[in-house]
Amino acid sequence: MADGNRFFPAPRLILAALVAGALAGAVAVYVSESRSGNNAASQVAVGDSKDDVACAAKSERAKKIAAAATGEVAALLPADPPQSMKSLAFNGPDGKPMTIADHAGKTVLLNLWATWCAPCRAEMPALDALQKEKGSDAFQVVAVNVDAGDDVKPKKFLKDTGVEALGYYRDSTMALFNELKTRGLALGLPVAMLIDGEGCLIAHMNGPAEWSGPDAKRLVEAALNPSG
Repeated sequence: MADGNRFFPAPRLILAALVAGALAGAVAVYVSESRSGNNAASQVAVGDSKDDVACAAKSERAKKIAAAATGEVAALLPADPPQSMKSLAFNGPDGKPMTIADHAGKTVLLNLWATWCAPCRAEMPALDALQKEKGSDAFQVVAVNVDAGDDVKPKKFLKDTGVEALGYYRDSTMALFNELKTRGLALGLPVAMLIDGEGCLIAHMNGPAEWSGPDAKRLVEAALNPSG
C-alpha cells in the first residue's frame, strides 16, 4: 500500500462525513485507526432454512479462506457460522430489483458505500481496480450505494473518481444495510461480505481496506480455489 493513511482521513474530514451522514438520516461512518474494529460485531442466530443449514456446513472452509486474509485485508473475519445471503436485495445496474441469488455460481465481494462516508469514498477506486483485474465469470465486486435520494450524487461521484469497471448497484432505502445490521454483520460503513457461488457468507469485514493490493488479490484467489 503506497500510502498508509490513504483510507483514514484527517479528523476534520471524518467530522464532516459524520455530520453529513447524520443530516442524511444515515448510520454513522465506520472510522478507526486500526483495522480490527469489526471484532465488535456480534452474530445473530442463523435460521434453520435449508439454505442456512447447507451454508453452516461450510464453517471449516470459511475459516480456511479467512486465514488467507492477511496484510491489508487482515480484518476480514470468517463467518461464524456461514449463513445464506441469497435474499439480500438491491437494485441492479438496469435499475431493476435483484438479489444475491441472481449471482448464483459466482463468488461475490459485496460492499456497501455512500458518498458521505469518507472511508468509502477513498476505497471505491481500489474496489474498481480489483474488479477490473479480477472480475470474471467466477468473481465479481458488487458495490451497492446506499445514499438516500436520487442517483445524481452517487453517479457524479463515480464519474469524478474515474470508477469504470464497477456496476452501479443501489439501495436508497437503507433496507440492505439494516438487514445486515440485524444479522449482526454491519456496524457502519463501509462493510464488505465475501459470498460464495451458492450464496453463502464466507467472511465479512467492517471498515475500509486496500482492495487493489496483492493481499486482496491473494484472498480472491483463495476464495476461488475449489480446495480452499
